[in-house]
Amino acid sequence: MDDLYAARLKRADQVAFQMIYRIYSARLYNFAFKFLKSKELSEEVVQESFLNLWLNREKLNEAYPVGPYLFSIGRRVTLNTLKQCSLTKSGLEKLWQSITYAHNETEEAVEINNLLEFAESAFCNLPAQQQLVFRLSREEGLSYEEIADKLQISRNTVRNHLVAALKNLKNQFAQSDIVYLLIILPFLLK
Repeated sequence: MDDLYAARLKRADQVAFQMIYRIYSARLYNFAFKFLKSKELSEEVVQESFLNLWLNREKLNEAYPVGPYLFSIGRRVTLNTLKQCSLTKSGLEKLWQSITYAHNETEEAVEINNLLEFAESAFCNLPAQQQLVFRLSREEGLSYEEIADKLQISRNTVRNHLVAALKNLKNQFAQSDIVYLLIILPFLLK
């Protein structure tokens, strides 16, 4: 049945688009909310996912159902939203508050404990100088120049340590499939 919508959607059938929206919007919202813990951001993910589906409808393969394609778009949009949140301190704080106040406390307590352990382990795997530079930059908010002055090293060395630390942490997280840990790492390391 879903593949019938693909053919109709490919021909710009708005009724088919509305039907797909009715079928998948709530499920896509729930998927995004599991990661974002924000009503507004999850609603934006749904809207952006359906917009992308409509704009790329010509690429649909009529032999395949729309659902998996839509959810791959939704997954990408959710991950991009998480990345965008991680780029701003206010976004991180808002995301952290949403995660902290979410219900289902027992399960989340276990997950958070596991994330804390993994974050600490990943951080401890960094060389000592990278750990120090990373903490000064991310926790104390010092600039490259301030860190260089404090540690009596060059600004380029500070930059190199930060780049290496971030690359090392990202590799560790990527290998463990812990995507959203990248988002909450600065709070876990305090």
